[in-house]
Amino acid sequence: MFVPAEDTQAAISSAWEQLEARFESLRGRKFFGAFDPISDEYRACVQVQPHDDPADLGLYEGVLPRGVYARVRLRGEPPGIYGEIRRGFEQLEQCSSHDRSRPHIEFYRRHDEIDLLLPVV
Repeated sequence: MFVPAEDTQAAISSAWEQLEARFESLRGRKFFGAFDPISDEYRACVQVQPHDDPADLGLYEGVLPRGVYARVRLRGEPPGIYGEIRRGFEQLEQCSSHDRSRPHIEFYRRHDEIDLLLPVV
């Protein structure tokens, strides 16, 4: 499930606030950010759980594509860690032959740990 946003820091922050506000508790949920470099759309995402109804929650539905991804792990306290995301993806792009047909993915492992996943060919 996701909330779409333009690729601006203000819009992305707003999308995360909207997404997180839909849930009484965030505990036990897996959160992702997905950025499509072709459309310039960002999606603040949460994995669907069995009792979730995306329509009732006012969220869109989608699937993050499978495949091979290059990864870098960021560690640090919010909000500072968020400022490292773009630079982390730029480093991955220099080292990998990436697949432009799939989105860049941020996997929020913990509040202070984010895996950046760049799709590779």
